[in-house]
Amino acid sequence: MIEVKNLTKHYGDKKAVNNISFTVEDGEILGFLGPNGAGKSTTMNMLTGYISSTSGSALINGVDILDDPIKAKANIGYLPEIPPLYVDMTVKAYLNFIFDLKKCKLPRKSHLKDVCDLCRITDVSDRIIKHLSKGYKQRVGLAQALVGNPPVLILDEPTVGLDPKQIIEIRNLIKKLGKNHTVILSSHILSEVQAVCDRVIIINKGQVAADDTEANLSKKVSNDHRLILRIEGDRNAIVAELKKISGMKYVRAEMEREAGVYEYEVEAKEGIDVRRDINKICTANGWPILMMQSAELTLEDIFLKITMGEGIEHLSPAGADRKTVKKIEKQLPPDTKITFEPESKDGGNK
Repeated sequence: MIEVKNLTKHYGDKKAVNNISFTVEDGEILGFLGPNGAGKSTTMNMLTGYISSTSGSALINGVDILDDPIKAKANIGYLPEIPPLYVDMTVKAYLNFIFDLKKCKLPRKSHLKDVCDLCRITDVSDRIIKHLSKGYKQRVGLAQALVGNPPVLILDEPTVGLDPKQIIEIRNLIKKLGKNHTVILSSHILSEVQAVCDRVIIINKGQVAADDTEANLSKKVSNDHRLILRIEGDRNAIVAELKKISGMKYVRAEMEREAGVYEYEVEAKEGIDVRRDINKICTANGWPILMMQSAELTLEDIFLKITMGEGIEHLSPAGADRKTVKKIEKQLPPDTKITFEPESKDGGNK
C-alpha cells in the first residue's frame, strides 16, 4: 500500500507540490493524471525516492521513503518515462545486472525467465539493447521494474512507442499485475487510463483536484442527465413534443446528420428517466429513433473540465457562463468578443 500524507515540494519560492494526501490500496491500479507543470512528475519522483520532499511523508508498505529509503525502494518497481537501459548490454545481461543490483533472493534463472515471458522479450534476450526497436526497449524497461517481484509498481508512460497490438498486450499485463501488486500508472493517453485503472487522481497546480472512480467523477463534474438522440421527422414538431415531457429541462436540436434526420441533445431533471416517454412520443407520431445514447462525460472531458475550467461544449444550453467567456476572450485576437443571445424558438442555441 502507498500512503501519502501532506506531501510538499518547494523549488525556491515556487510550490511544485502543495500539501497533497492520498492512499493506494493493495491490488489497486491508480491512474495519476495532470497537465504539464502540475506537479505530477515531481510527486512520482518523491514517491520513488529520486528526490526528497520539503515536508510531509510518503510510505511504501508502511516504510517512509525518507526515513528508510533502501527498505522502501526494495518494495518499488519503477519504470520512468525514459527507461533506464544500458544499451551496450544484451537484454539477458542487463536483467542479470538488475537482479544483482536489487539483491534479489528469488531463483535467478526461473524468475528472469518468468519476467521475460511476461513482457514478451524472450525472443530478443540475446540481442544488444541498442539494436532493439523502441517498443522492445520499453518492454525491457518494464521487465527491469518487475525484477524482484516488488509489491508496488510505479509506471510512467509505460506504452510510449508501442504499436497498437503491443499497447493492448501491455494493458492486459498491467491489469494482470494489478491483481497482486499496487500500481500507479501515469499516462497522457486518457483512453489507456480509462481502460486499465480502478481509480483516478488528477493533480493540478500542485494540488489534488480530483480523486475518485471515473464514473463518480463524471457524475460530480457534470451533474447532467443528458441523452443524444437521432430522430427522423419534422425538426420543429419533434422539439415541441419532447419539451412537453414531464421533468425535461431542455431540448436542443443540433445539425442534420442525414436527409430528414436531426440530432437532438436533451437533459432531464436529476433522478428522472425520460427514455420511455421519448420512445412513446416518437412511436405515436411515426418518428423513427435511429440512435439514443447517454451523453456522459469521458475521462478526457473530465480532465479538461477540472484542469482548464468548463469547456464550451458542456455549458448550460441557454448560453455560456460569462466568467468563462471572459477567460476565452482573452485568448482570442484583439477586439474579438463573444456575445450572448437568447435561445431560438426552434430549440437551437445562437
